[in-house]
Amino acid sequence: MAFKEYLTTDYPNIFFEDSKVGRMKKRLWDASEEEIQAILDDYGIGSPCELGKAGCYIQNTPRATVIEKRRKNDIVLVPIGCTENHGAHNCSGLDTFMVQFICEAVRRKSAKLGHEVALAFPPLNYGGHPYHHVGMPGTVMISETTIINTLCDVMAGLWDDGFRKIILVNNHGQDWMMESAIMEFFKRYQLPAFACVVEWHRAVREFFYPLGDERPDFVSTPFVHADESETSAALLMFPEMVDMSVCVDATPVNFGFLQDGFFDGSVDSFHRPNRWQEMEGNAWIERFGTPEGVVGKPSRGDPRRVKRAVAAICEYLTLMCEDIYEKYPAGKVPDPSKFSFRPAEELEPCLREPLSEGWKSIHELPRRGIFID
Repeated sequence: MAFKEYLTTDYPNIFFEDSKVGRMKKRLWDASEEEIQAILDDYGIGSPCELGKAGCYIQNTPRATVIEKRRKNDIVLVPIGCTENHGAHNCSGLDTFMVQFICEAVRRKSAKLGHEVALAFPPLNYGGHPYHHVGMPGTVMISETTIINTLCDVMAGLWDDGFRKIILVNNHGQDWMMESAIMEFFKRYQLPAFACVVEWHRAVREFFYPLGDERPDFVSTPFVHADESETSAALLMFPEMVDMSVCVDATPVNFGFLQDGFFDGSVDSFHRPNRWQEMEGNAWIERFGTPEGVVGKPSRGDPRRVKRAVAAICEYLTLMCEDIYEKYPAGKVPDPSKFSFRPAEELEPCLREPLSEGWKSIHELPRRGIFID
């Protein structure tokens, strides 16, 4: 049986599935720059960081208001970044700030739609890293075990507070740790919920394809690290944290094998067989190969080059939240009998409104299954 038709573009390697998501991407691919700017304006891209703005995150909102909002929409976005050397011109919190600004934009949009999603403070201000980041000044590395346990605990706490749909929005090269954390959460607790990780650059990879010579509102070099793409995004969302006067370009040193077509870059732009994180040992580690903290050409950074990509991720996350909200509005979860081996009488009290009569916390559940320490 043939698969659905695809929506094609002028570039053979850029196409979209004929689906709700694919049609959204194609609409943004074909949109004029004026239309893209209108989308960014609607999301408030360019607004100041809202970490300290009351009412924007679970942790900076009065408890009564958090409950009121959660009873209308129990989806929560959890932005996840790191502390990492992104070159002399960028701040080391770039990944964290970038994903926060995107999640804040989606929250603002959902509020306009009448059912505001919740935001949680970033649980990882440092983050997990691949081996080749070892020993790089400005990069703080946390162990994978710590990352996974931290995220499991955060998801358990959010679930216990009634947030039963959890979206981890990742902005750093630690995707496999997020995936492990989600699987570990379900194995440990066997609770009806929805949880996923969205690595935002990869989710809208088509808009990072290097077409800059033909389309000036696209990047001109492949997405890697602290490069044209990331610097452009920083210049769009928080330009005051960027100093282009000290910007330098850098190229990694490879050992001369597996350079041509085997492993893809940071957003899988070229549909290669392997992802970058599936190997180590074919290039010098960052400390010796690119001590500048840069892989690519950040000197080409320009906010115009990533407006379409940022508009796309905002629209994608909104589409995801709206799809979840439509099928499972606040308080509703997938059928527990089809989702967990826990008996109904064990789960039912935990699914009640927190602190209501008969409610039980996740901490009152008996341990079940083989994946328990």
